[in-house]
Amino acid sequence: MDYRLLIARRYLASRRRLTLISVISGISVAGVAVGVAALVVVLSVLNGFYDVVRDLLVSYDPHVRVEAVAGGGIADIDTLAALARLEPGVVSATPFVEGKALLATEDGGALNQVVTVRGVDPAALDAEVERSILDGTFDLGRRDGTVGIVMGAALAGRTGVRAAEPGVAIEGGPPAGAVRGSDVSLLSAAALERAIGLYPFGLPDQRAFEVRGTFSLEPTYDESHVFVGLGEAQRLFQMPGQVTGLDLRLDDLDDAGAVQASLQDRLDAAFPGRYAVSTWYDLQGSLYSVMKLEKWAASAILALIIVVAAFNIVGALTMIVIEKQRDLGALQAMGASRADVRRIFLLEGLMVGGVGAGIGLALGLAISLAQKAFGVVKLAEAGSFVIDAYPVAIRPLDVGGVVLAAIGLCALAAVYPAARAAAIDPARAVQAGA
Repeated sequence: MDYRLLIARRYLASRRRLTLISVISGISVAGVAVGVAALVVVLSVLNGFYDVVRDLLVSYDPHVRVEAVAGGGIADIDTLAALARLEPGVVSATPFVEGKALLATEDGGALNQVVTVRGVDPAALDAEVERSILDGTFDLGRRDGTVGIVMGAALAGRTGVRAAEPGVAIEGGPPAGAVRGSDVSLLSAAALERAIGLYPFGLPDQRAFEVRGTFSLEPTYDESHVFVGLGEAQRLFQMPGQVTGLDLRLDDLDDAGAVQASLQDRLDAAFPGRYAVSTWYDLQGSLYSVMKLEKWAASAILALIIVVAAFNIVGALTMIVIEKQRDLGALQAMGASRADVRRIFLLEGLMVGGVGAGIGLALGLAISLAQKAFGVVKLAEAGSFVIDAYPVAIRPLDVGGVVLAAIGLCALAAVYPAARAAAIDPARAVQAGA
């Protein structure tokens, strides 16, 4: 073993007696371990929440979306879908209709409630949709003369509507215990404009719907979005044979960026400047950006634990330099260079950082894996959310970054004591200790 490593280990922890320097070094190791463990756990939990929110939103939002640059409807949707399906990894390409409308309830209490209406094909939505349904079902079909609508739970609570209860199916008869949902109406801007043009002879063309279900995704989303069938949305917004855009689903969500770039080039070649392609991240970019900002802010705050431990390392190694001046002078007199002395103290910093980071990594991974497997820490009021315990997603890149940062800070903390030790004059050090 290298003699410099042996000396560094001996200076940090003596087997014969417990010194103040050993105690401070132990505190430094513990501080690094606590900081690394806290960072690993917190980053894993924040990654888990990010994945949960992303999966819920992507269950409704597409992986990639194609829309007209100038707005309005798209008539040549079949050609657009055929071009999109040429991209590798595209599983499905389904049209959608989206627009703003006024929502009116049975008692007229929410006549001026503006909502975002999305006309979709329920069969094209992700299976994750079922997890976000709080009441009722995601049923947009026609039943008993009315068509279904599904709205956000926050919007339903604010307007006082209730979702239908399907009841228990009975052979040869209607479902037992079925409860009809509240009736609501939607009035689009196009219908309102047409009614104003025909005033006083025309009345607004309001489309009637039965609330079949409510969903819970993200608060802002829940307060303003409703879903109807694709055909009903076309009639509501008076877009016969047209759609707002095309939603693509991929076999791998991580390929969305590559598909976006390739498809945009393909569309620009066939239809210059007519269509814009966006990914799932672009559709909810502000929300995802805030979640990432929270993650890095939490990381910066918890990293202060490691910084404090690094200051302890500076103090401990400086005390070693003062206490071992004679030994360091004798070492140089025996032929060790200043670079060798400097390397001894840099190795001490790396040893503290490596041991502390290793302990913290093992502890943080153990806690994270236990939470992921058993859900030890439960969420408060979990009944109102789609999960009942704190989610965990361990990212190797995050874990590796935390460990390297901790070791790097500890090595940086050893630079000043190492420089001070290397500056010791051998003759004076030996004379002062004589």
